[in-house]
Amino acid sequence: MDSGGFCDVNYHSGSSDDELVDISEVTVDFSEDVPPLDRDYSAGHCKAEWRPNNSPKLMDLLDDTVSGIGTYEDFNTIDWVREKSKDRDRHREIANKSKQSTVALLFSISDAFSGWLLMLLIGLMSGALAGGIDIAAHWMTDLKEGVCLNGFWFNHEHCCWASNETTFQERDKCPQWKSWAELMIGVSEGPGLYVVNYFMYMCWALLFAFLAVILVRAFAPYACGSGIPEIKTILSGFIIRGYLGKWTLIIKTITLVLAVSSGLSLGKEGPLVHVACCCANILCHFFTKYRRNEAKKREVLSAASAVGVSVAFGAPIGGVLFSLEEVSYYFPLKTLWRSFFAALVAAFTLRSINPFGNSRLVLFYVEFHTPWHLLELIPFVLLGIFGGLWGAFFIRANIAWCRLRKNTSLGRYPVLEVVVVALLTALLAFPIEYTKMSSSELISELFNDCGLLDSSKLCGYTSNGGSTSGSVNATAANGLGARLAGPGLYTAMWQLVLALVLKMVFTVVTFGMKVPSGLFIPSMAVGAIAGRLLGVCMEQLAIRHHEQDIFRGWCSPGADCITPGLYAMVGAAACLGGVTRMTVSLVVIMFELTGGLEYIVPLMAAAMTSKWVADALGRESIYEAHIRLNGYPFLEAKEEFRHKTLATDVMRPRRGDPPLSVLTESEMTVEEVERLIADTTYSGFPVVISQQSPRLVGFVLRRDLVISLENARRHQEGVVSMSPVLFTECDPPLSPSAPPAVKLRSILDLSPFTVTVHTPMEIVVDIFRKLGLRQCLVIHNGRLLGIITKKDILKHMAQMANRDPDSILFN
Repeated sequence: MDSGGFCDVNYHSGSSDDELVDISEVTVDFSEDVPPLDRDYSAGHCKAEWRPNNSPKLMDLLDDTVSGIGTYEDFNTIDWVREKSKDRDRHREIANKSKQSTVALLFSISDAFSGWLLMLLIGLMSGALAGGIDIAAHWMTDLKEGVCLNGFWFNHEHCCWASNETTFQERDKCPQWKSWAELMIGVSEGPGLYVVNYFMYMCWALLFAFLAVILVRAFAPYACGSGIPEIKTILSGFIIRGYLGKWTLIIKTITLVLAVSSGLSLGKEGPLVHVACCCANILCHFFTKYRRNEAKKREVLSAASAVGVSVAFGAPIGGVLFSLEEVSYYFPLKTLWRSFFAALVAAFTLRSINPFGNSRLVLFYVEFHTPWHLLELIPFVLLGIFGGLWGAFFIRANIAWCRLRKNTSLGRYPVLEVVVVALLTALLAFPIEYTKMSSSELISELFNDCGLLDSSKLCGYTSNGGSTSGSVNATAANGLGARLAGPGLYTAMWQLVLALVLKMVFTVVTFGMKVPSGLFIPSMAVGAIAGRLLGVCMEQLAIRHHEQDIFRGWCSPGADCITPGLYAMVGAAACLGGVTRMTVSLVVIMFELTGGLEYIVPLMAAAMTSKWVADALGRESIYEAHIRLNGYPFLEAKEEFRHKTLATDVMRPRRGDPPLSVLTESEMTVEEVERLIADTTYSGFPVVISQQSPRLVGFVLRRDLVISLENARRHQEGVVSMSPVLFTECDPPLSPSAPPAVKLRSILDLSPFTVTVHTPMEIVVDIFRKLGLRQCLVIHNGRLLGIITKKDILKHMAQMANRDPDSILFN
């Protein structure tokens, strides 16, 4: 399938766990009862086992564990119940053996400790990679503008640190740093300088974007996009082989640096969650209990999601809450503790590397000295409304663009699309100061509170006498005139308005292209711009009308009336919340990100308002929208099912459908079973007593069945096409001339989940969500009538919501 959202997912055309079954020659007749069985061995009374002396012994898979049994094919859903049962059995066995010997006791201790060791390694590896990505992205972003003569590996800031000729007002200028125009044509001012720097800026941006998309296309198609929708789907139990593999990790790490450095409107924070999950998946292969159990592995991936946010924002607690609130499907208390430990280790590792060079873990440290006023909650709520409107608009516009990409020829030229978008972004971004700088620098600038020596245009205030100054002049007549807007601030305002429009448009178009692209920083940048604009307006309003009752007490001589940087911070939280629908984790991430603990109430008000407004216009977050666009089998826990339908309305086969394909427990031969497997693509088959007596015995997975039959043909002497296949507990009598039977009871699930035909679908949906089922069998008086799979549930929910049920295309 050519995904218009994040990545091309070429879905496996083989078996699917949702294209399950059909029952041969079974009609739905509730009135008919089944006659009693006349075979003693079927009723549970085993006859004496008889076979000639030269007959080979029946193969019993309970004795010989076959490699591959219990594993899953690509694009299948895991059986959570079976995986948890396997883990309980393993724990029970280890506990029993630990009482028998010292060696077994030591093994039990090491097994219990292995989870913490794995968390330690994930934290160290993810923190180191994140630090390297931060340093490389900063250097390559500055490379578009010039190079350091002291060493090309220094970025602009580090290059000027050691210079003795740097002034405080122009601390970004030093003789050691040369722009490309100064190096190439030897001019330091004039139109030639501007033209050459403009040209080199676009050349570097195109080169970085081209390399990023080419590497993704050639080596790791799964490295594109944010990765969070796919990780949510994987954590819900879906298998996407290679999505968290070593090649994806290597290419995503490299191309993430290139994509961020190209100046495209994207961030690295979402993809860092993907990077951390790749690290976790690779490290799981060194620990047997995680390598062999898909449910245990998903507990580790939930912790890795927390690590990704921890290293992206320097927010370990926010990362744990993000994993719990946004991405995890199954999050036991044990995973909470381990997530906390892994996020702590990752944050410590990142702090040790010190990629920002300021000895701080927080990305946008703020120091606001003016307390906020109660009436300021009104503009904070307005920012929340703007964030909700932006979130709803962005989701609809981005999904429409991705669907256009998916359904038209645009999707066939991903390299050209990336290059054209990068060219337009660079062409329009360079002339405007606030789009030319990276999104992280822009947010940091917008969060900043104007100090005495700030030279930014955002601090371009004027004194009462009309003289302009880049600093705050606290010696004005009443202490308030120094905060009146000057020409520098007016210039900054219209540039910010242009930057806001460009950021909104390019973020819609960029998110979903075939390069690594995060959404956190671009969304925060949109909100920070809007917040700063509103903050300056409120500030000027309060200063010019400080004698009115509503503003009385806000302004005092020598102090700021209002802090515009606080509005930028609240706006950033509101817009990010509107897009992702996060609440608790968002507020914690924001105060960890900025160090602004005392501003929790404004952040909470904006985040909650943003979610309410966005939910009123559409219930899905951007990640859930892309999951639905790509047709992933994700059963959203937040979505309520309120329709009064029954299991019989959803089960297959329906009236007019072919009968259900089943296996019988003792009447089929190897040839018949292999023919059934070859003629169908279902990933499992119910097992019944007989075609005439379709009472349910159990359920067997296609993969286990195929591996067992191949193993029997290869290793069991005398097995031929006419050998009977047995799922019975006892061996039926065999004639001396009969070929040996293949006994497969050990791969049979004897306790499949069943519901009756009258079970309400809201209960069935709840069972699927809470137990993570792949399928559920429908019975009546013990007779098998049909099956409900996860895909049937998703199709039915889509149909009830007036959506196209065929949009569930994950197979």
